[in-house]
Amino acid sequence: MKNALLHDYRWWLYQETIFGERILFGHLVINLFIMAVIYPSTIIIYLGKFPIEKSKRIFWILFWVLIYITMESINLYYDVINYYHGWRIWWSVIFDIVMFAILWVHHNRPLLAWAFSITWLIILWNIFDLPYTLLK
Repeated sequence: MKNALLHDYRWWLYQETIFGERILFGHLVINLFIMAVIYPSTIIIYLGKFPIEKSKRIFWILFWVLIYITMESINLYYDVINYYHGWRIWWSVIFDIVMFAILWVHHNRPLLAWAFSITWLIILWNIFDLPYTLLK
């Protein structure tokens, strides 16, 4: 949803690299690859192994946040990704925490997860003071 709404106002942008210039041609292809391959496979593992014990759930979410942030940090270090419009790595940490929590909620109560997602979108929209002209 973010990619559609913020097409002309990106918070981050994937860059072509030496590795990617013959395989992954720019932000769109890299982003589609991540959305079609990386996210579904990691979400299947994340939800498939989600702990039954309540005491382990927070650690499981934080473990996956750590994986995602580690990968993003590596991408930052090698200039594979650039941030714009006030986005920083700490926003990614917060975003990942919310995302993994909402994924679990969605797995059990999809309508509640949609309500949380829309609320989160509105919060981010206001924090980053996005222009409403983006909705055109």
